[in-house]
Amino acid sequence: MIELTVTTLAHGGAGLGHHDGKAVFVFGAIPGDRILCQIVQNKKRYARAELIKVIEPSDQRQEPACSHFGDCGGCDWQQLSYEQQCRWKQQIFVDSCVRHGRIDQGVIRDLVPAPQEFGYRSRVQFKCYNSPQGFILGFYRRGSHNVIDVRHCPVIALPIAAQMTAWRTLFDGSVYASGVSQIDVAVGSDDALRTIVHYRGAETEAFCAWLAGCLDAVDGAVLVQTGRKNPQILLQGQVDLAIRVDEPPMELHYGPGGFAQVHLEQNRQLVARVIEAAEVTAQDAVLDLYCGMGNFSLPLARRAGAVVGVEDYAPSISYADRNRDTLGLTNATFHACSVETFLGRWRRTADVIVLDPPRSGAREAVAGMMRCRPRRIVYVSCDQQTLMRDLTALAQSYTVTSIQALDMFPQTCHTEVLAVLDRQ
Repeated sequence: MIELTVTTLAHGGAGLGHHDGKAVFVFGAIPGDRILCQIVQNKKRYARAELIKVIEPSDQRQEPACSHFGDCGGCDWQQLSYEQQCRWKQQIFVDSCVRHGRIDQGVIRDLVPAPQEFGYRSRVQFKCYNSPQGFILGFYRRGSHNVIDVRHCPVIALPIAAQMTAWRTLFDGSVYASGVSQIDVAVGSDDALRTIVHYRGAETEAFCAWLAGCLDAVDGAVLVQTGRKNPQILLQGQVDLAIRVDEPPMELHYGPGGFAQVHLEQNRQLVARVIEAAEVTAQDAVLDLYCGMGNFSLPLARRAGAVVGVEDYAPSISYADRNRDTLGLTNATFHACSVETFLGRWRRTADVIVLDPPRSGAREAVAGMMRCRPRRIVYVSCDQQTLMRDLTALAQSYTVTSIQALDMFPQTCHTEVLAVLDRQ
């Protein structure tokens, strides 16, 4: 056991102090805390420790809104006010830009706070476990695959929260409870719900027939997934969900397995800032890489001469096509293939490239983007480390002229980042 005074917060959300000249990272500790902690991982240059006791709390510390905070792996910073969360996110972001991205501090903009700090999460994966005490529905304990029984989560959207008791009650004591490993629930901008029950047990037909007769207390669409490669089985409702973006508002539909940002209101701000950053005209050709169902492509198509969207998840491209046709936007085309493959055979230039890659970043797209010679690249990222790596690779031809974090994930240490690069 060691005593430690925490001086700052680190990338990843842990509190950071020093003991015997070595950096010590402690989850749950915040700057100003004097704590008692136990070293759990001791490396040559740093250590990780478990918080045992707060001996003297920081004046920044507040009571978490959730009784599961600290055990549940979902949230990082509920012990900080939202104002303090935003301040620390900006400080960590600026440090990452300057130290790792070698970005001029003058182009770093202020963080965009979220309009809702609670009740925002529109997609949730409930982990499930049938214990001797009953059916457990909740989330993994931090650092493990043990499921915590969560009765209330202040972060998830209210329509999803309202379904938790119904699903727990439905499976509790049933002969099928041990086969249910996960329940995914998502909500659209109109509060419509879609639930996917992951079932690993035997007798799939019997399970689906039983479940279909037990859904009186469950709202929205319900599907059953019996394996990653097996088709989903629809038991109830319409599978599409819709989100609203842009002004005047447009509705974009997406299906099971498709992607939408978890904070729907903050996504509207993100889309607006991408449109502003792109500065497209009616003569411009735009490439939207990793386009999904058209979150950026279709608002941009309202303003550009032509938009080409690329996404390797074919069902999302089907929805992008449907969304385009519904909106009557004839200047957008979509391609279902990997970004690397598409750029390898693309023989035209582009005026603007927009990209929103997965957490792994866009390493495979960098060379192809530079061959296209756009005047501007608008890069949206959910991972600062892979973003800084890719910006460094693009720096031989492009300069970062603006970069900004948006808080898409209140109560966590994570942010979304919007970077704008102009050709040198």
